[in-house]
Amino acid sequence: MKVLVSDSLSNEGLEILKEHFTVDVSTGLSEDELVKIIKDYDALVIRSGTQVTQKIIEAAEKLKVIGRAGVGVDNVDVDAATKKGIIVTNSPEGNMISAAEHTIAMMMAMSRNIPQANASLKAREWKRNKFTGIEVKGKTLGIIGLGRIGSEVAKRASGLEMNLMGYDPFISEKRAVELGVKLGTVNEIAKVADYITVHTPLIKETKNILDDEQFALMKPGVKIINCARGGIISEEALAKALANGKVGGAAFDVFVEEPPFNSPLLNFDNVIVTPHLGASTQEAQVNVAIDIAKEIVSVLTGGLARNAINIPSVKPEAMAVLAPYIRLSEIMGKIAGQLVDCNYEKVEIAYNGEISGKDTRPLTVSALKGLLEMALGAGVNYVNAPALAKSRKIAVVESKSESSEEYASTISIRLISGGLTKLVAGTVVGDEPKIVAVDEDKMDIFPAGRMIFAKHINRPNVIGPCCLVLGKNDINISGMQVGRAEIGGITMMVLNVDSEVSAPILEELRKVPGILSAKLVTL
Repeated sequence: MKVLVSDSLSNEGLEILKEHFTVDVSTGLSEDELVKIIKDYDALVIRSGTQVTQKIIEAAEKLKVIGRAGVGVDNVDVDAATKKGIIVTNSPEGNMISAAEHTIAMMMAMSRNIPQANASLKAREWKRNKFTGIEVKGKTLGIIGLGRIGSEVAKRASGLEMNLMGYDPFISEKRAVELGVKLGTVNEIAKVADYITVHTPLIKETKNILDDEQFALMKPGVKIINCARGGIISEEALAKALANGKVGGAAFDVFVEEPPFNSPLLNFDNVIVTPHLGASTQEAQVNVAIDIAKEIVSVLTGGLARNAINIPSVKPEAMAVLAPYIRLSEIMGKIAGQLVDCNYEKVEIAYNGEISGKDTRPLTVSALKGLLEMALGAGVNYVNAPALAKSRKIAVVESKSESSEEYASTISIRLISGGLTKLVAGTVVGDEPKIVAVDEDKMDIFPAGRMIFAKHINRPNVIGPCCLVLGKNDINISGMQVGRAEIGGITMMVLNVDSEVSAPILEELRKVPGILSAKLVTL
């Protein structure tokens, strides 16, 4: 078998590959150049430099796996690879220590004005009073995102005797206690933290998670750190807060546009910047190279991909039956994850009817992947989803019953937090997923694209005004389902819409008399 390495890879990883396969290293290839040669290879190993487009994937005749030596797979057309049965895998753990240490280093450098003092002294100045710093001991660090890297930051900050406060919708109270972190909302963190660092993926829910509203709540002199992804913090809002003195300093390793030569943050002396160095340590580069090499060896020799992004481990003969239910489970997880309002401690997954007699383990994994992906982003896959749930102290309980009232098979996902629950149930009709219940409301929804789930009082003059709000904002409604309830009772309305619905528009919907809640779900 042949492996193509199209970006630089540490020798430790190359040696592992060469023990098993013929390895060609050819970096800096254009799309057309890759299209011409990719047909000869069984595996492609990349980092961030190679863009694996649909055109390249369609030209691949033998390709079985694409391995990314690093965390993200933004430079791979995962949908195209999945349709062609090509596994896409990455190495999400190899650089987490480096990223956590860089975060702490940025915090300390900012607190003690180290870059500025260094530049001053090299300019032959001796201005000690100008660079008086502050201690971090006893200060409150707000950590937004308590996944792998956020948790490592918490451990190190605890050693610095800082007070820790965190936000993560997918972490249990038990796990937070273990980390020494007090949980709160983003706005609650904004009000009390002396330092705030972000460690979430960049997804719809986390884009500009710190914006004008949050900066207005913050204490004067607060310090902001982003070593995660550009765009999690609004650079424009931060620039305004720096200019008016609300924010006392910032440290950024990542930016919306890279190189960030047009970023307003580069204009401030109290902002420390580095050129995306979070994973740039010798150890991290070796670790991700070794991890991805072992993944490639495992896949090409008939084993599993431990960090598969797109394909669950299902025997081919079982896939024909399970495939539509795998898709259903993941979609239901995504819907439940976006509808839930709080952290939860338990996920109950029930299989009823014919599907209960099958191997449902891949379905449970798919449900967890969809559920956790809404908070953790593309780093969640079919292999690591159960471990991620376990690390957050989320109990996963499965049950099976041969009986099913209305359909041959149904699946339900119930999220439990104390006395609160959120239920989503579904089935498969003609190989297409269908949502049949949300909480106590029976539904008939073929999920797709964007959907607004609105809890409302069943009475006249509620649905119409909602439609008017969307209409005046040029948002087309392509479908509608309304649950049944007695007059004056509470039920659910689901509107399929053809374009993005902004937060202000959702807030306008919530103000319609009779509307109790409105959430946008994006698949």
